[in-house]
Amino acid sequence: MIDPEKIIYSINIDDIQNVAEQELERKLTAKELRLVEGKVGDYINWYEASLMQLMQQILNHEDLAAKRLKPIVSRTGLRLK
Repeated sequence: MIDPEKIIYSINIDDIQNVAEQELERKLTAKELRLVEGKVGDYINWYEASLMQLMQQILNHEDLAAKRLKPIVSRTGLRLK
């Protein structure tokens, strides 16, 4: 059985510092990191990312995919690739 607590995706301080170095051309201070780490999750739409993968990886491979996707696509405005 798959562990329901398994982390699928995460962002760490190094990821944030890499963005800061690329965009600001400097590393963030400890104070700035605390500000960012408290809010970055507010901008990650995990539900939409999960739904997009369900649509692309699971439903695209089923015969009834088109029927199942129509209400999801119209409700969310998402597009399949």
